[in-house]
Formats: sequence, structure tokens, C-alpha cells
Amino acid sequence: MRHPALSQEPFKPLTATSALAFCGLIDAALEEDKARNDVTTAATIDPAAAAEANLVMRSQGVVAGLAIAGLAFTTLDATVTFTPTVTDGELVGAGTWVASVSGRARSLLGAERVALNYLGRLCGIATLTHAYVEAVRGLPARICDTRKTTPGLRALERYAVRAGGGYNHRFDLSDAVLIKDNHLATAHSVAAAVTAAREHAGGAAIEVECESPDDVRVAVDAGADAVLLDNMPLERMRESVQIVRGRAAVEASGGVTLHAVRAIAETGVDVISVGALTHSAPAADVALDFVPSLEPTDVHGRQ
Repeated sequence: MRHPALSQEPFKPLTATSALAFCGLIDAALEEDKARNDVTTAATIDPAAAAEANLVMRSQGVVAGLAIAGLAFTTLDATVTFTPTVTDGELVGAGTWVASVSGRARSLLGAERVALNYLGRLCGIATLTHAYVEAVRGLPARICDTRKTTPGLRALERYAVRAGGGYNHRFDLSDAVLIKDNHLATAHSVAAAVTAAREHAGGAAIEVECESPDDVRVAVDAGADAVLLDNMPLERMRESVQIVRGRAAVEASGGVTLHAVRAIAETGVDVISVGALTHSAPAADVALDFVPSLEPTDVHGRQ
């Protein structure tokens, strides 16, 4: 069953133009790294020296964030040329050259770490998401993220989830109603909370966190659009799915691991939300390899 709080649009890779929305974020990262005051490069590289380099995936993974990496270089120096050789969302093997960059050597070195930090982070999330999606292949359950994202990076991290084949849950607190245990601790009952949400949330989808099949029955009878099975054992998940019987979407969440995710999907849930996609994904190993110059130039510009 379709979950009312999940994104449904197909994945669209960021372009150089659409990535411009993140200029402020990139500029702040360049300033944090003092990319415009690289004392090592200033001391060793001639201002007129040009260079060419390739961005290479050191291990197999799903690519995400190429336009963001390119933006790091061009924000520092608008004369730099950045050319992707693959597309975000592609699964590539170790050693794959994913983009080339050329321009002033000082600019390439100044933006290198910021570009690689973003690209490694986003490729890591996309790669982990892909692993979860592959683990449930052939079953109807969808893999989605949560709001457990790095502050300020949510849009990019969730973009990477989509690049890996996953879905996005509600983007922020205004997107949908999710009545959790702390809400219920101060509400009179699940039924009262759902009724109040229906009256005041302006038609937003309503989901209720449930810890037992009995909670599920009450939430669905109260008219919830979706139920979230919080850290339930597999047997209780199966029982909960039978109670719902298509009257609401069923989401499983809490401590989902790559080892356990297929068994969870086999219970019949519609969605499996995985916080680890964004809070625990290891960064992909991406490197910037300079192409050796046939005519080396020293710091004084001599060949």
C-alpha cells in the first residue's frame, strides 16, 4: 500500500544549474577550510600554473553528488572546468573515473577537500541505501530514510538516498503528522490524538507510532492513514499487518540492520524506515588524482 508520507517522484540527478541552490552551503564550507588562504599551495604552486585532475572512486559504490563536487571547484574559481563522466545514481566499480576537472592548479588544490568531503559523504549514503534496496529486492516493501540527518545537510543527504534507490519520508515536521510516544504521553488516548490531528492538521497524512498489535488496532480504528511498528519482533509485525488488512499503510522502524531487513520485509510491511542510511553510512573512498604534467612548472613559473 502507498505510504502517504513518502516521496513518490522518480529520482532526478542534480545538474550544474540545479546545484546552484546550494551555493551558500558550499561557500560556507570553503570558508571553513580557508580554501582562499591555502598557505601550502601559495608557497609551492605558481599562480599561473594550470592542472588537470580526475575524481576516482577507489571502491565500488553508487555515485551521488557530482554536481555538488563541481560546485565546490567553480565557487572557488569560476574559470575551472568540471566534467562528469558518469551520472548520479550509477553503480560503478572500483577505479572508475567519475569526473575530470581542469583549471588553475591553486584552485583545484584549494577546493579539493571540500569537493571530496561532499562527494564521499553522498556516495556513501547512496551506496548503503542501494545495499538495503537490493536486500529486499523482489518484495513490495520500500526502503526510506528518516529525519536523522546532519543539520544543514538534509536536502543533500536525502537526495543521496534517492540516488541509491530509496525513498524519502516526511522532509520536516510540517510535512505530515507522526504521533509518537511522547505525544501520546500527554494526550488522552490514541483515538483522541488522531481526532485532534484530523481537525487541526489541514488534511495532512496521519501516522501513529505503535508498540504492540493492540496499539495498531486502536490507531487504525481511529482512522490513522499509517501505522509505524516501533521495534516490534517479527511475529508481532506479522500480526499487525493482518490487523491492518490494507486499511492503512504499515511502516516498520527501529534498529533495522542490513542483516535483518529482508526478514522484516517478508512480514508484509509496506515501508521500512532506516535511520542508518543517513546517520551511519560510511563515506565512500573518492580521490582526486592529478594528471602528471609533461612540462612541470616550479613555483617561480620556470619549465
